[in-house]
Amino acid sequence: MKGIILAGGSGTRLKPLTDIICKQLLPVYDKPMIHYPLATLINIGITDILIISTPIDIPYIKKTLSDGKKYGIKISYAIQDKPNGIAESFIIAKDFIKNDSVCLILGDNIFYGSIFNYNNFKLFYKDINKNKIEAMIFAYRVSDPQRYGVVELDTSGILAKTIEEKPLKPKSNWAVTGIYLYNNSVVKYAQNLNPSKRGELEITDINKIYLKRRKLAVVKLDRAVAWLDAGTHESLLEASNFVHTIEKRQGLKIACLEEVAFNNKLIGIKEIKDIIKDYSRDQNYQEYLKKIIN
Repeated sequence: MKGIILAGGSGTRLKPLTDIICKQLLPVYDKPMIHYPLATLINIGITDILIISTPIDIPYIKKTLSDGKKYGIKISYAIQDKPNGIAESFIIAKDFIKNDSVCLILGDNIFYGSIFNYNNFKLFYKDINKNKIEAMIFAYRVSDPQRYGVVELDTSGILAKTIEEKPLKPKSNWAVTGIYLYNNSVVKYAQNLNPSKRGELEITDINKIYLKRRKLAVVKLDRAVAWLDAGTHESLLEASNFVHTIEKRQGLKIACLEEVAFNNKLIGIKEIKDIIKDYSRDQNYQEYLKKIIN
């Protein structure tokens, strides 16, 4: 399975912060925002990743993450010239995806919880193949579903029955989160989409195609999982406070890419020791990396 991080957009909801730097490089407590979705992809076993962003922002993201070799993964880059919608990602990534299935994650979505690890995702993917499911979305219970894309499940409790974007009268409290799994057909479906009223290729329309085919599964994220959308000033602060609280209480970092790569056996002790030298002026981070290998 290939992975895509969509890190595009103009970040209008975060102005004037995004007048300085792109949204996905803003700090969420002690790390750039993009580290969190990248860590999620690595944790679920995806090591071939394409980052899609704007012509202006890609050089800065490259400076931060390079080609991924440092973390034992492969990172490629592609340009989205204008914010033409999430679903355009699959058209841009056509040559990257090739014949593989794909996991798309939005660059401002943060997931925290044990469900997002390799063994759990392996079970999800096994279910996809066993039930001949072709796509999977992840839903999170919210108190204000009118603000989100909302999914209603059918009587099986597995397949999606309806999906509505910001409905006035939601049929459920389950919001569609910013991580999606699709088979290779998603490229063809995206190429045949018509732009919505706001002129974008909508991810909801992709999901509806799979839904009509009764091939769209829904995984309900339980209360042990945190889902944070850091796309506004308030939610960015909430995400930073959440990460700070967890890290302070547990003494463990969230989305430390070196640790994630080490735990997934993508890099070893030697590589961690080399990385430690880069953090010679950051005693806290340096000491944390030392604990990992000790």
